[in-house]
Amino acid sequence: MAGDNFGCGSSREHAPWALLDFGIRCVISTSFADIFYNNCFKNGILPVTVSPEDLEKLMDDASRGANATLTVDLEAKEIRGPDGGVVRFDVDDFKRHCLLNGLDDIGLTLEKAPAIESYERRIADIRPWA
Repeated sequence: MAGDNFGCGSSREHAPWALLDFGIRCVISTSFADIFYNNCFKNGILPVTVSPEDLEKLMDDASRGANATLTVDLEAKEIRGPDGGVVRFDVDDFKRHCLLNGLDDIGLTLEKAPAIESYERRIADIRPWA
């Protein structure tokens, strides 16, 4: 969890890479720098935007010691606290699909491999010199 405008000044993918190196797969904040936010999705990190009140509650939940586990459920779009409290969040459906299926830009392209191969065969027939 982090304060406002998390990732400001992080216009390269190195910032999400550093988080991944520490095993961080989700960052919860009230706001994110735009470039950092989008780079998170491209690198398999879920940036969750919550209200200041929800962040305060989650920070309180997290401060309760070793048993203070927060669970982030991307499929349900919920964060569950140790006391059973739930904070709901919104995320773009396409970005959610990509995270849930482990798809980056290359993976998305490979999903279209049969259509790409069909197109290339057709073009080879039409323009054998190409």
